Amino acid sequence: MPPLELDLRSGLPVYLQIMRQVEKHAASGRLRAGDQLPTVRGLALQLGVNFNTVARAYGLLDKAGVVSAQQGRGTYVLDKADRQKARNPTLQALTAEYVAQARRHNFTAAQIAAALAQRLKLGVPASRAGDNHE
Repeated sequence: MPPLELDLRSGLPVYLQIMRQVEKHAASGRLRAGDQLPTVRGLALQLGVNFNTVARAYGLLDKAGVVSAQQGRGTYVLDKADRQKARNPTLQALTAEYVAQARRHNFTAAQIAAALAQRLKLGVPASRAGDNHE
C-alpha cells in the first residue's frame, strides 16, 4: 500500500484522513482491486495512532463498499465498479458519523444543519478536504 500521510494539525479526524487517502489511492489506481491493506494493528503501528482509529476507518471503508473486510483473512480493495456504486453509501456513512459525533456533543438538529449549510456555503479547499470527488 502506498504510504499514508497524516496531518495532525488539519482539524480533520485521523480516521477520516485514513479513509480519504485509501479512497484516493483506490480511485487513482495506486491501490488495485484485490490489493490487501495492512492489518489494523500494523497500520496503527506504522502511523503511530490508536488501533481503534484505524479500525474505525476500515469499518467505514467496508460499509461504504471501498474495501471488503474478511474476518481472519484481511481487508481487500474492491474493484472500480463496486467503488463507483459505493459513492453514495460513502457520503451516507460520513454524514452519519458527523451527525452522531455532533449529537454526542449535544448539538440540536437545527444547529447541525446550520453548521453544515455554513460549511457548504464557505466551501472546503481541496487540499484540506483530502479528496477529489467533485
